[in-house]
Parts: sequence; C-alpha cells; structure tokens
Amino acid sequence: MNSLSNKKMATHLPLTRKEVIERGWEEVDVIIVSGDAYVDHPSFGHAVIGRLIESEGFRVAIIAQPNWRDDLRDFKKFGAPRLFFGVTSGCMDSMVNHYTANKRLRSNDAYTPGGESGFRPDYATIRYCTILKELYPQVPVIIGGMEASMRRATHYDYWSDSLKPSILVSSGADLLVYGMGEQPLRRILGLMNKGVPVSSLQTIPQTALLIERSSTLPKNKKWESISLASHEECLKDKRSYASNFKIIEREANSVFARRIVQEVDHKFLLINPPFPTMKEKEIDASFDLPYTRLPHPKYKKRGAIPAYEMIRFSVNMHRGCFGGCSFCAISGHQGKMVASRSRKSILKEVDAITEMPGFKGYISDLGGPSANMYGMKGEVQSICDKCTRPSCIYPSICYNLGTSHKSLTEIYREVSAHEKVKKAFVTSGIRYDLFMEKSDSNGENGYSEYAEELISNHVSGRLKVAPEHTSEQILKMMRKPSYQSFIAFKKRFDLISEKKGLNQQIVPYFIASHPGCELGDMAELAAKTKETGFKLEQIQDFTPTPMTLATVTYYSGYDPYTLKPVYSAKGKEERSCQNRFFFWYKKENRGWIMSTLKKIGKKDLIAKFINIA
Repeated sequence: MNSLSNKKMATHLPLTRKEVIERGWEEVDVIIVSGDAYVDHPSFGHAVIGRLIESEGFRVAIIAQPNWRDDLRDFKKFGAPRLFFGVTSGCMDSMVNHYTANKRLRSNDAYTPGGESGFRPDYATIRYCTILKELYPQVPVIIGGMEASMRRATHYDYWSDSLKPSILVSSGADLLVYGMGEQPLRRILGLMNKGVPVSSLQTIPQTALLIERSSTLPKNKKWESISLASHEECLKDKRSYASNFKIIEREANSVFARRIVQEVDHKFLLINPPFPTMKEKEIDASFDLPYTRLPHPKYKKRGAIPAYEMIRFSVNMHRGCFGGCSFCAISGHQGKMVASRSRKSILKEVDAITEMPGFKGYISDLGGPSANMYGMKGEVQSICDKCTRPSCIYPSICYNLGTSHKSLTEIYREVSAHEKVKKAFVTSGIRYDLFMEKSDSNGENGYSEYAEELISNHVSGRLKVAPEHTSEQILKMMRKPSYQSFIAFKKRFDLISEKKGLNQQIVPYFIASHPGCELGDMAELAAKTKETGFKLEQIQDFTPTPMTLATVTYYSGYDPYTLKPVYSAKGKEERSCQNRFFFWYKKENRGWIMSTLKKIGKKDLIAKFINIA
C-alpha cells in the first residue's frame, strides 16, 4: 500500500552511511549508483529499482551523483555489497543530459538540486563502472537505464562522432539489463541470492552479456538465434551497420523474439529476447511500492530538483509506445507494447498526490509516453504474435489495434471528480491520429467524446502536440502521420475551444535537420506553418541519440530498411540554416530568407514571406 495514503510517511532508502547504521545493517545486499539525485518517486528509475529490491526482501542503498574527481569516498561509503552494484547514468543518456544538439555544454541539469550542472561525468555509466571495478574487482556490476539500454549493441555516438561497441565492452560491466528492469531483476536477485555467480546468468530474458568467442552459446530450447554484422564489419562498412538496425528493432518488438548475437572485441555479445509485456497486476505492483514521492531530505538546502518539480503532482498511467517514431528512444527502451495500470492503481496514486505537501488541487499530468495510448493493444493476440511491424500506427493504423478511448475518458472524469482535485491536466504529448484518422460513426470507441473531454477540461492553456514536419516525404522518414491530420485536429481544437469560451492554444513541435530533410523542405515548413498562423516556439534540431532509426540513417547515410542512400544535414552551417527558417518572423532573417529561396530554386515561396515584419 502506498504509505502516503496513510498518516505515516514512508522513509527514503538509505543514501548515507548513517542511515544504513540506523537500520542496524552490517552490510548491504545491493548498491545502486545513479547519475541523478535520489528522488523517491516512480518516475525515477533508481527509486523504482531500489523499491523493487527492497520489496523482494533485500537490503539496498543508493549512491546518488557520486564525486568521481576526488578520493572516491562516495563510492566507498557503504563498502562492498553482498550481491552486486547496479549502475545507471540516470533517467537520460548522460551525453544528451550534458550537451545540446549543437554539442554545446548545457548550463543546467534538471536532475540535480538547484538545476546545477557538473554533478555527473560524460559517459557516466562507463565512468562509474570503471571506478567500481578498480575499487571492488570481485564484485559484480550490473548496468541498466536509458544509457545502457540504448547502447547495448554497436551504436553511433554523436558527441565523439564515432561508432562505439556495446557499452558492455567499454564499461567492463558483467551484465546489462535493457528496457524496464523489474522482470529481469527479480530473476537476477533470486539466482544470485542462491549463490549462482553472475557469469552463469546467461539465459535471463531482457539482458545482454559478453562471452568468450570459443564458448558455445548458452542453451535455451525456446530461443532461436540471429547474428548481426560484427562490430569490426560495422567499422569498415556503414551499410552493414545500417542493416543491423532492422534486426535489432524487429527482435525488440517481436512477441517471440530471437536471441541476437554479435561478434565484438574477439567475444560474442548476446542480447537475450525481452520478457513479455508486463500484465496489469505486475505494473500496478511497481507503481504501488511505498515511495515517499519526495526528494531525499539531504537536498533541502541545495534547492529544488527541476525534473521533480515538473512531475511531482503527475500520474504516469502506462508504459511503452507503439508509435515507432524514427527519432525517438521510447519504444527502443520501454518497448512497443503498452503496459497499462489499472483504474484502481491510478486512482490510488491520485489519492496519494492529494496528501502531498504543497498540493494545491492541480494534477499536472495524466499521461504516459503518448498520453492517449492508455489501455490499447491488439484485439486478436495471435495476430500480434506474428507481427514484425515496428509501429502499430505507421504507415497506417493496424486493423487489429484496439483504439477505444472510452476507459481513458472515464478515468479523466473520475480524477476530476475527486473532492481534493480542482483540475487534472494532460501535458504529455498526444497522438491525435489515434482518434482523428479512424471512423467511429456509432461512437463505440469514444473518439469524439474523448476529444471533447480533453479539449474542454484538461488543457492547461496550451496543448502539446508533435506534427514534427509538413513534408509528406519527411514525415514518412519520421514514421509520423500526414500534416493534414494535424490541421484537421487543430480545426477541431479551435472549434471546441471557441464553443466552450476557452482561451487556449495548440503548441506544435517541429524538428529541423532530420535525415532526409533538405533546406527546401524547411522553407516549405516555414511557409505552411506561417500560413496556419504559427510563430513557432517549440522547435528543435535533430539530435542523433544512440540506437534510433534516424540516428542510424544519419550516420550511415542509408535507410536501414531499404538500404537506399539518404541525405542528412551534418555540418554546423547546414544545420544552422535549416533551423533559421523557423524564425522567419525575425527582421534579421528577412534578407537571408529571400536570397536563400532564390538560391535553392524556391522563388515561388517568396510571396509567402514578403510581408515579414
């Protein structure tokens, strides 16, 4: 039971030596090392894993944002754990956390008290593992989280502009848990507690490991194996590297996946198939653990933790995303299949939030990776069992996908009716194509009802959506719906807002420099969005993050599924020019836009920009 539903507050997991002693522990079973500050909340991976380990009856302590520059006392404060060290860079890849798309060092860190930067190293997972292996060479190190998960095989690292091998090679870790780690971790804990050495944990689903090339593959009668081009082949041939991605993505999204084998550094990398998608009871159990939902008291004098402030009064209703967007890491990490919590678990969390200090009646988000994928899955499981599509909604919405929004609408209404809730917002991005592109003449799926409920009652002035581009060609590269689908949704949004007398707006997100996007495409985007009445704010340059389709395309120059060449803007000047089109409304860009349109053969667009103020 979530203790915040009671008067008594739960205590944090030990973060200091003093807290371990106060518990009467002589040793710790597992120590989690994280690049994020310790926030005991289900949105923070180290808290979820720590609470899971605790729930299995083990003693767990956390080393959060250890100092790697001094005498390493932070790494030594608990001594050696009985079972293993669990290492994560935090909720984000440490390089994405540190640097902008232009490779400029960020001045803040949302996962650190006071938003201060400089509290984690570059390539944090590797740095932490290297230190632990030097201090405690006999203690197993298991890595997980976004950074480890998305770097599990050969991957392109944008910040060093190089192809890197599996992070297992670079870190020296003994085992890698990819994706959401509760299921494999329970198996690991049980076996290691029985005395099984980490070197024998070779057939646990959703893990990756290195074995000697002379070794025979560990046996599992249910698994077939498929080989990737070796790391060395990838270094020599970009097409080989590109072709690997198709295999990795398909196996990650298959119900009956094969084990992936890749030769690297004179060893074999084994990536075992994932566990089945969490059932409702399992995901409820993870969210119902006794989180305090608060940062550790140690941080009180250092200032607020921005990432926590953003989600402290929010509810994550599900995991996974079947959108398969080419530039997004969510499906690669959380999986394509959606795991949804029960209505009871969600409402229990709402009860807990209303008892939190500082709560003033506003739930900041009823969301998820894509807010309105809650409860959605294949209607006939046998069809899903054979499917290898990376997306359930691209190039069209699968006929077997259940897309009813009725249960989601009901939850919105129940939360809104809570006596201590004044307003419950939806601030996670939504997929408008899920209720705009399928007919619902008899209202069975509740598409119109959902749109009405969402727009009328759950928009905090501005609703985030992500059309990403206006070019049909680029949208295909992105695996996103037609721009016309966005225009149709905007019309409905404006109509309902006007009918209800609501002063609110849509905030669309767009990307520049995505693979396949040329300067002319950005000119068209600027013209079309200007015509629609947008002065764009939420814009971004494409950042190549490890193990996404777009990143593989960017580095290799090939579409992994067709192996046809694809252009990408790579130089600083090329990328800067694409971004500049977003700001057509700035006076200093007027002359540049006119001369550029002439230069690239887009004179026909000049009339659309001629009245730039």
